Amino acid sequence: QAQLKESGGGWVQAGGSLRLSCAASERTFNRAAMGWFRQASGKEREFVAAISWMADITFYADSVKGRFTISRDNGKNTLYLQMNSLKPEDTAVYFCAAVRSSTGSYYYIDESSYDYWGQGTTVTVSS
Repeated sequence: QAQLKESGGGWVQAGGSLRLSCAASERTFNRAAMGWFRQASGKEREFVAAISWMADITFYADSVKGRFTISRDNGKNTLYLQMNSLKPEDTAVYFCAAVRSSTGSYYYIDESSYDYWGQGTTVTVSS
């Protein structure tokens, strides 16, 4: 069974930083492209960032470009999202997701491309 578990969410003041982690089972993480999405209250889930299996390609939503960094440690089966210069509009539940069997230099921004999802971790940014 695929397992993805996010952690690292919390409350932070605007301008602050948080680092999210997503721990995965080896079966889920191995040869998987990964991504972060978020869903604010009353809004649809939206793409945040994506990374290829070998981390040779990353891609960001315009709203977070230059502030967020996605990375992964394949030895630890863990995905990260470093979030700096946080803004109140970054407040949301953040989800990690995996695209299985994606061994090439690919990233995915469409929700429908992802096979597995975590339960989410809440980030609250106060002004």
